[in-house]
Amino acid sequence: MKFGVIVFPGSNCDDDMVHVLGDVMGCEVVKLWHKQSDLGMLGAGDCVVLPGGFSFGDYVRAGAIAHLSPIMQAVKEFADSGQGYVFGVCNGFQILCESGLLPGVLLRNSGQQFICSNVFIRAETNNSMLTSNLTVGQPLNIPIAHAEGRFYADEKTLDTLEQNDQVLFRYCDAAGQVSDLANPNGASRHIAGVCNEKRNVFGMMPHPERASEDILANTDGRGLFESLLQAQTLLKTI
Repeated sequence: MKFGVIVFPGSNCDDDMVHVLGDVMGCEVVKLWHKQSDLGMLGAGDCVVLPGGFSFGDYVRAGAIAHLSPIMQAVKEFADSGQGYVFGVCNGFQILCESGLLPGVLLRNSGQQFICSNVFIRAETNNSMLTSNLTVGQPLNIPIAHAEGRFYADEKTLDTLEQNDQVLFRYCDAAGQVSDLANPNGASRHIAGVCNEKRNVFGMMPHPERASEDILANTDGRGLFESLLQAQTLLKTI
C-alpha cells in the first residue's frame, strides 16, 4: 500500500505522518501539495492521508477553506470510485466532514478552549480496515490537540451511523468505560472517529501518529496503521 499525505497551508503534522508511514511502518509515501489536481502515483488499493494542523489558519471554521483546494476533487473521485482509501486525522477529519466525504461536523469544544492532552479511546468495531486488527472495547491512549473537535450530527444521522456500524472510536476512560467525564470535547455520543458507508473513508480527532514509537513511550496508535496494512495484504490474497 502506498500513501500520499496532502499538505495544505497550515498543515503541521504532515512530517509526523510521513515519518510514521515511511520510517516506522516501512511504506512508500509521498507528499501531495493541495494545489495539485491529481493524486500522482496513487492507484487502486492505496491511501490518501489528510494530516492534522490548521489549514488556512482555520479561518471561517476548521476545514472550510481547505475542502475547496483543487486536490480535494481528486480525493472525492478517488473515494467515490472505491479504488482506494482516505484517512483524515484531526484537521483532516474536519476537512473530510466539510467536503461531505464523512457525515457530521466538528464544532468548537464544549469547554470553548483548545485541548492538548492524552486521552483514551476504544475501538467500537472491527468492521473497517482501520480497526480490523484492534480489540473492540480495549482502551487506547492517543493524544488530542484541537479547539474544534466536538463531533456533532443530528439524531437521525447518529442513529444511521450506529445502525451501519460506522462509529469507529469513542472516548473512554483508562478502563474502557464511556462517560461524560471521559469525553474531552462534548462530542455527540462520545464519538471520536467514523467511517463512510462504503467503509473506505475514515476520520478521527486523536493523533495515532503521535503514539506509534517506542521512543515516545506509547505505541497504542501503531495498531491502526498495522490494521490498514494487514487488511490490505489480506485483500490482495483473496
